[in-house]
Amino acid sequence: MHAVTPADHAADRPLLDEIERYYDAAPRSAARAEDFGPLTLFVREDGTGWHYYARPTPGHDGPAVTAEDVRRVLERQRELGVPEAFEWVAEQNPELRAAVEAAGLTVHEHPLLVLGPQDEPAPAPELPDPVEVRVLTADAPELAEAAAVPEVAFGAPGTAVGPAGATELAASTAALTADGGLARVARRLTDGATVLAAALEGGAALCSGRYNPVGPVGEVVGVGTLPSARRRGLGLAVTAALVAHARANGVRTVFLSASDEDVARIYRRAGFRPFATALIAEPAAPGA
Repeated sequence: MHAVTPADHAADRPLLDEIERYYDAAPRSAARAEDFGPLTLFVREDGTGWHYYARPTPGHDGPAVTAEDVRRVLERQRELGVPEAFEWVAEQNPELRAAVEAAGLTVHEHPLLVLGPQDEPAPAPELPDPVEVRVLTADAPELAEAAAVPEVAFGAPGTAVGPAGATELAASTAALTADGGLARVARRLTDGATVLAAALEGGAALCSGRYNPVGPVGEVVGVGTLPSARRRGLGLAVTAALVAHARANGVRTVFLSASDEDVARIYRRAGFRPFATALIAEPAAPGA
C-alpha cells in the first residue's frame, strides 16, 4: 500500500480544500452554525438524528486556535446538552490537536480515503442470488429496516461475524420509527440531501449505507452490515452502488473516513485511496 506523504498532500491541496469546504457546508442542511471565531459549532435543528460537532472555521485568518477557544465551545456544548465533540482533518488544521488536548480532550485517528475526479472506482462485486443491492426511495417498503441496519452494526463494531441479526434489527427498526428518525431519513431522501443503498435478501435488509452530496462532492457514511451477515462482501457491494450513483449524478469527488485500517482495506477494494487522517476529539471514557 502506498503510504501517504507530505508531498501527496501538497499535490492534492485543491482536493483537500474542496473536502474542507464540504465539511463546512454539509451540516448546514440540518443544523445551525454558531460562530466561535476560529471554530464553528453545528447544532442539529430538529431534535432527531446524529448530533453534530465543532470544526475549524474555513478561511479563518486570525490567530491559531487555542485551548481557550476550545473551552469556550465546550462550555456551549455543555449548556446545550450535546456531545462534547470536535472533528477535523489533521493535514488541513495540524495545530488544532494540541489545543484540544490541552483542553482535556482525547483525539482518535481514522483513515480518510478518497475517489477524486481522476480516480476510477473498482468494478462492483458479484453477489449470489437472491441478494440484490438497490438505491431506495423514500417510499420503499424496505426503508425502515435499511435505515436501522447501521445501528445494529455499529453496536458490534469490527468486521467479524457475530450473533446480532433479525431480532436486534426488528428492535432497532421499531425504535427508529418511534423516535422520528425514519421520517427524518425519508425527508432527506426526498430532498436529495441523502442517498441510501441497501443489500437485500428476500426483502430483508442485511447491509446499508448512504452518501450525502453537496454539489460535486459527496461523503459516504454509515455503511454497516448486520453482524450475522458479515464476510459476504455486502459492505463492498453497497459502497460500490453508492459510488456508481454519485458518479452518475454529477458527484466527481467521493470520500469517507473508516473506523480503522481493517475497515479501510474494504474501501480500498472499492477503489478508494488513502488520502489524509480524520481526527475526532471527545472526553476520555470513564476509567480510561
